[in-house]
Amino acid sequence: MSKEKSSIGFGVGLLAGVVGGIVAGILYAPCPGSEMREKVKETVCDLAEKHSPAVNEAKKQALESIDLLRYKLEKQYKKFGNMLKSKKMRKAKELEDISDYDFN
Repeated sequence: MSKEKSSIGFGVGLLAGVVGGIVAGILYAPCPGSEMREKVKETVCDLAEKHSPAVNEAKKQALESIDLLRYKLEKQYKKFGNMLKSKKMRKAKELEDISDYDFN
């Protein structure tokens, strides 16, 4: 699990770096506003087309991981609930056994 977390962290860091670089490039560009907006629009469209499959795959993997985690949590929750019921039943049985004795 630790390897998956570090991979996800690296991916998020890489994405943040790319976005930060693009923003810095836009802010320090020596072009007029309308020209810069057109370049940004083209760049964003190109990036969206180029990386759309990768983003979709990452989204699919994230959703699968969430489903697996949800399944594991539900399984543990049921185990815990069964354990509590078992302990309550055992305690009730002990109390019943004690009350079966007639002290008269």
